[in-house]
Amino acid sequence: MRQSQLFTRTRKDAPKDEVSLNAQLLIRAGFIHKEMAGVYSFLPLGLRTFKKIEQIIREEMNAIGGQEITLSALQDPKVWEKTNRWDDAAIDVWFKTALKSGGELGLAPTHEEPLTALMSEYISSYKDLPAYVYQFQTKFRNELRAKSGIMRVREFVMKDLYSFSKSEAEFRDFYEKCAKAYEKIFKRVGIGDRTYRTFASGGSFSKFSDEYQMLCDAGEDVIYVHEKKRIAVNKEVYKDDVLKDLGIEKSELKEEKAIEVGNIFPLGTRFSDSLGLKYKDEDGKDMPVIMGSYGIGPGRLMGAVVEALADKKGIVWPKEVAPFDVHLVSITGGNVEIEKEADRTYEMLQENGIEVLYDDRDARAGEKFADSDLIGIPVRLVVSEKTIEAGGVEMALRTNGKGTLVAESDIIDKLHAKK
Repeated sequence: MRQSQLFTRTRKDAPKDEVSLNAQLLIRAGFIHKEMAGVYSFLPLGLRTFKKIEQIIREEMNAIGGQEITLSALQDPKVWEKTNRWDDAAIDVWFKTALKSGGELGLAPTHEEPLTALMSEYISSYKDLPAYVYQFQTKFRNELRAKSGIMRVREFVMKDLYSFSKSEAEFRDFYEKCAKAYEKIFKRVGIGDRTYRTFASGGSFSKFSDEYQMLCDAGEDVIYVHEKKRIAVNKEVYKDDVLKDLGIEKSELKEEKAIEVGNIFPLGTRFSDSLGLKYKDEDGKDMPVIMGSYGIGPGRLMGAVVEALADKKGIVWPKEVAPFDVHLVSITGGNVEIEKEADRTYEMLQENGIEVLYDDRDARAGEKFADSDLIGIPVRLVVSEKTIEAGGVEMALRTNGKGTLVAESDIIDKLHAKK
């Protein structure tokens, strides 16, 4: 992508009502556009990063046997009435709309009910289980407050996977596989070292659920971290009996602020009982299907990465989720020969499979470098009169900003080594 052709532009300031760091930086860098409180559009750079996060999640869900589908966002009240969750008293974030022909539809805040109803048409025997189904689907939640940028919004994409198992043991086996897959996801997006599996309330389904909490001063949650065991306890279940069950002492824990970046949740037979999802075992006896749910929001994860890794200059993207591998910056000073050399370098990078954003704009060097720091692509290459005379390009990492001269013949090998 030539930056001169990119329709978005960097901005010096974010909207005055935007208080979260992730939204401020993503708006200023041209990744997202704020439509209204809690509603954002993804622009070209932002969509590239969003899709890379989505693909990482998809790969890890496929690796543990997940099958991808897409369910409808529009919801039939009849399905939700069977679980008593159509009532606003049960789910207080519903968006509902009136049909012109009469009646109402909902915009799904989650998908346990419709997927359970769907699976009842495909699961009838123990031979049909286990099954693991997931989607990336837009959710709608009428949040009372939406002040955390893209981490708490009213319209968002969620990866929600649901497991269907014959027994508690079979369910728990997959539950732990999914827990390990989540750890791989967080490591790949660059926040694995600061993200903890966190014991939280299981609600009416079980004693515990598991949240994944990323340490961050901007976090809305308070957790108690056991660094050695790499686990944490949410403040809501920080009680003596819970700690005893987990075999940890209060003296071993440190209080931290954190952002929830994912969760895995036992559902038991709550939805299968209500919606008639049963299977016949080997003796022909009807048995309820045991379910679990597993959620990660790619947009929320994107915002969390910005909150965790940004510095004073702007965003710092890990290589796996950056919109491009390289930010190529030309400093021509109006010199046609330098421009030709920068163009040639751009073509060489593309021919060798390097994703590159090429800053070919007619702008001052200081402006280009400031924008490059704000956008946060991991590697910056600079072509200038100085580098051409030295027979190469200047290569700098976004994490430290230190530039070194790289011979033209070594550029591709060095970039591939950093991928």
